[in-house]
Amino acid sequence: MKMVVVNHTIKYYYLYTMKSFDVPIIYRSPLISAVKKMRKEMDKMKKDFTPTLLDFGPLQVYLARHFGFCYGVENAIEIAFRTVEENPGKRIFLLSEMIHNPQVNADLIAHGIEFLQDTHGKQLIPFEQITADDIVLIPAFGTTLEIEEKLRKIGIQTEKYNTTCPFVEKVWNRSEQIAGKDYTIIIHGKPQHEETRATFSHAAANAPSVVIKDMKEAIELGRFISGERPAEEFYTVFRNQYSEGFDVNNDLQRIGVVNQTTMLASDTQSIADYLKKIMLETYQPANAEERFAETRDTLCYATNDNQTAVTGMLQTKADLAIVVGGYNSSNTSHLVELCEERLPTYFINNEEKILSEQEILHFNFHTKEELQTSNYLPGKSTVKILITSGASCPDALVEGVIRKLVSFYPEAKSMDEIISSFQ
Repeated sequence: MKMVVVNHTIKYYYLYTMKSFDVPIIYRSPLISAVKKMRKEMDKMKKDFTPTLLDFGPLQVYLARHFGFCYGVENAIEIAFRTVEENPGKRIFLLSEMIHNPQVNADLIAHGIEFLQDTHGKQLIPFEQITADDIVLIPAFGTTLEIEEKLRKIGIQTEKYNTTCPFVEKVWNRSEQIAGKDYTIIIHGKPQHEETRATFSHAAANAPSVVIKDMKEAIELGRFISGERPAEEFYTVFRNQYSEGFDVNNDLQRIGVVNQTTMLASDTQSIADYLKKIMLETYQPANAEERFAETRDTLCYATNDNQTAVTGMLQTKADLAIVVGGYNSSNTSHLVELCEERLPTYFINNEEKILSEQEILHFNFHTKEELQTSNYLPGKSTVKILITSGASCPDALVEGVIRKLVSFYPEAKSMDEIISSFQ
């Protein structure tokens, strides 16, 4: 990856796609850019998942090998800001949040973009108020076929302003492929998440489809497959999670599993393995593919890299972990989940949540509440902190968090000293 600065905009060239992105420089970080550039040059094949040590002396920060903006996010941001620049005076709308990061969404609103729906699909501005002269951006999560049809009937061009991540579209394509072979599609995802709603819409257009959110629901589904539970109970257990006309007796005889691209990889694999086992035990086919589609993993590359990088980071002994990102970000919450298994973990969305060296505000994504914790930094001569961020989190926010932490240690090396060590 090559980086240059053009007109105050950092342009990243992804050599494997020959695609460049213009992203506002306010989202970038001199420190993180220097670190990522050095790691890229030293590990072009991305085989080393050990963290990067930023040794400030009394504070040692270990940065995950991979974190921050992914391909799909940078693509969406570039399209959104370019659309504003190229269409002065026009009304510009977003179907919902562009990505799950409050800073980026606030910046888009500041540039005059309005949201038609909230992140849960609740209508904020009626479609009846939209005209063919307006612009509607489709977010990186994609949208449902029903909404696309509504926009077309209004006369809105969806293709030019569609920022759907190509890795989300990959899931849709995979669903279509297995639907063509008469498999029912099982989607591992969060039923109310924008991406899962979009994937369900596309999948259900081609085959019977069901959304399951976790292993608990996979086990329940397995009981309907095996006949352990009466078929009629399915419609209560999976209410609002199955496609229209779903027939339990017929539609669970051949299945394939795809997923929301930001789910925990190990969870998706466990669910697929479990359902495959149930199909084999129930039907005892001559070969597995008679009943279970051998789908390849449909997580995006960034989700895989970031989760693997956290696993590598957790091999380092540390006092605590900080994960930076939007509180409604699925991929970020799974990074938190991985860290929580090993050490005290604080999920924050910016440096302002670090109130002092004694107090920190952080989000409990299990209970959906913000908590204040005292004495989160240990009183040691050397404090070790693991840091990562979600795929929709600007690097500038991560640098801000590091700067705030460093400010509590007067004897620490300066940020400039650390940056120069990576150049």
